[in-house]
Amino acid sequence: MRQRSLIAITAALAAGALTLTACGSRDDDGGGSSDSGNGGTTVVIGVDAPMTGDLSALGLGIKNSVDLAAKTANKEKYVDGVTFKIEALDDQGQASVGQQNATKLVANKDVLGVVGPLNSSVGESMQKVFDTAKLVEVSPANTNPALTQGVDWQNTKTRPYKSYFRTATTDAIQGPFAAQYVYNDAKKKKVFVIDDKKTYGAGLAATFTEEFKKLGGKVVGTEHINPDSKDFNAVATKVKQSGADVVYYGGEYPQAGPLSKQIKEAGAKIPLVGGDGIYSADFIKLSGAAGTGDLATSVGAPVEELPSAKEFVANYKDAGYKEAFEAYGGYSYDSAWAIIEAVKKVIEDNDGKLPDDARSKVVDAMQNVSFDGVTGKVSFDEFGDATNKQLTVYSVKDGDWATVKSGTFTG
Repeated sequence: MRQRSLIAITAALAAGALTLTACGSRDDDGGGSSDSGNGGTTVVIGVDAPMTGDLSALGLGIKNSVDLAAKTANKEKYVDGVTFKIEALDDQGQASVGQQNATKLVANKDVLGVVGPLNSSVGESMQKVFDTAKLVEVSPANTNPALTQGVDWQNTKTRPYKSYFRTATTDAIQGPFAAQYVYNDAKKKKVFVIDDKKTYGAGLAATFTEEFKKLGGKVVGTEHINPDSKDFNAVATKVKQSGADVVYYGGEYPQAGPLSKQIKEAGAKIPLVGGDGIYSADFIKLSGAAGTGDLATSVGAPVEELPSAKEFVANYKDAGYKEAFEAYGGYSYDSAWAIIEAVKKVIEDNDGKLPDDARSKVVDAMQNVSFDGVTGKVSFDEFGDATNKQLTVYSVKDGDWATVKSGTFTG
């Protein structure tokens, strides 16, 4: 996201649905309730994200935004007699840790829904655990199409897990959207494609490449990097020698920033383009002056265009969080809000209390959730994907992210 205004943008996104709803908790078999200490019901929304390590800026933004949703729900007494709380677990960006966290959250009888994770690879590891327990999961950031449409999504779409939803637009849309901008608007015809071999990065690079070639563009080179490395000089030299007029990178900002810097140092004065994984103030810090002119696509509309963001930005600031809400703040808030709306519906349909099978009922209710959130209209299609398909292109300008173009992919 942009450095200061981007932070504001993300913050704004994180704000939107300030009309949250709270939920209730249940006993070991998915029903019942626990005493919140004030005579009411305690409902917990789990949060899983990387809160330490290279991606912690994004992870902490996710956690804080869900926390703000909980505080808002409690303050407004959105659901009578319900106290909304969060349980946040650090997955360190690792699939194995995420799977362990999923098991922990399932074991907490008060958890009725989970927001997260950030990484698609982590999401893959958690889906079955949550689905077996009939515990709803709403990711604000997973973009790999296979998570909702199956591994063969390009030929036959089949939803693998009923309990998995997301508020972020998929790479099936984001990659081609970027390709159309690069080819049609930026007039770049020769691309060098690089990815980090991870689920998110490789998938995004693949959908970008397919659309770019379809438009008439030429892929003059491809390379995979080690996401644990910060030395990309060998790749940078290949980019320079390829004659590419643009680089597309499928991956995240900890590697994208140094990669952009080293490509320019190698003599290739061309822009690096990436997805929402590089749309962070930290990318600008890591790339330095070399990042000027680099581009990123991100889900949703710019925060400045979202009236609901103003209230969120103010509330987030007033809450005193030390970290920015970053690129997924608004989507995290909306994900939490969706869970709360689903729980509210379940409670209303059961005479004001949680049924014994609350978790499975929440999964069912989530499919029909619909409300005006921070990021726009929040609802889900038959695969659990967000119905909001809007995306935005941002460019690094004067040490900040600036909006270049906003729209929807036309395939």
